[in-house]
Amino acid sequence: MSSSTETLVDHFRQIEERLGTLNRVLGTRAAIAQTPKQLIWTLNKAKLYRYTPVVPEEKRHRIPLLLVFALMNRPYIFDLRPGHSFVEFMLQHGYDLYLLDWGAPGIEDKKLKFDDYTLEYMPRAIRKLQSVSGSEEFSLLGWCIGAILTTMYAALRPDNLRNLILLTAPLDFSQKDKITFSRWVDERFFDVDKVLSAFGNMPAEMIEYGAKALKPFENYVGNYLKLYENLDDPRVVEAWHAMNTWVTDNIPMAGETFRQLIVDLYRQNALIENRMVVGGELVDLSRIRANLLTVIAEADHITPPCQSETIVDKVSSTVKETFRISGGHIGIMAGSGAAKRTWPHIDAWLGPKSD
Repeated sequence: MSSSTETLVDHFRQIEERLGTLNRVLGTRAAIAQTPKQLIWTLNKAKLYRYTPVVPEEKRHRIPLLLVFALMNRPYIFDLRPGHSFVEFMLQHGYDLYLLDWGAPGIEDKKLKFDDYTLEYMPRAIRKLQSVSGSEEFSLLGWCIGAILTTMYAALRPDNLRNLILLTAPLDFSQKDKITFSRWVDERFFDVDKVLSAFGNMPAEMIEYGAKALKPFENYVGNYLKLYENLDDPRVVEAWHAMNTWVTDNIPMAGETFRQLIVDLYRQNALIENRMVVGGELVDLSRIRANLLTVIAEADHITPPCQSETIVDKVSSTVKETFRISGGHIGIMAGSGAAKRTWPHIDAWLGPKSD
């Protein structure tokens, strides 16, 4: 066989391997959320997990930490893949770690509201956490809409909450010119009642499209070009595969919760202005006394920094810090630089306050 023929054969073999890799990552789900955990509580679709500790009890932090993510995304973004997992990192640094998984609402759950999540689900899950951990005090970490829920809880039930960490928290909707979603859901252009009367819950597909439409070229073209250009780099391929598995695994949002999100928050800005009523109780942010860390992603196009900046002036916490970091809404916690910047900062702040 001539050298030119061998070169051609090698070339076609490389093409075959690349196409095989492309087919695998586009057609399969990555192995994600592999850190061992135990199911310790359920209510309706919600589940509370305790991650298996990896540090001896005498070396662990005394105060347990509960992770709370958004309602319309799967929470395994906290534990994306082995070797690149916030959960792994925190376990290795001695935390007693818990995860509240909201599950996927069915049509029978369309009447669920923020009221139910913050005053029924969270208190019950926290009581179970306290029983299992043996600690009355606890810490909360809320990300995205999970930060809305943890903020409401911290204001309504402040007792025993030692530390509150808010990641990319959409709390202040006053600067509508900087918040693309606010303009999109303006009542002149978006009829929330018509959508919910048609679907009951807010469909996952519509939520996903809305998020991707904020950066259409990047999400529908650039993302796949990045994969194609790096098909020979296993590290990039596996990272892309895991993230794509999470990004495409969305769930609906309970109809009445979505209505509150649009009307009470995006349109009326009731939470940050202390006008939000949940379960018949006023959400007064000045009742928050827990140590507060709010993490802002400077390049966040989903929750612009202006939505997270003002909470520190509303709370009564004596210890409060704003940590600003370059990166986007998801990248600051799940991107390649998270293990070097965001995670260590959270640990450095939380660790001394957890004993």
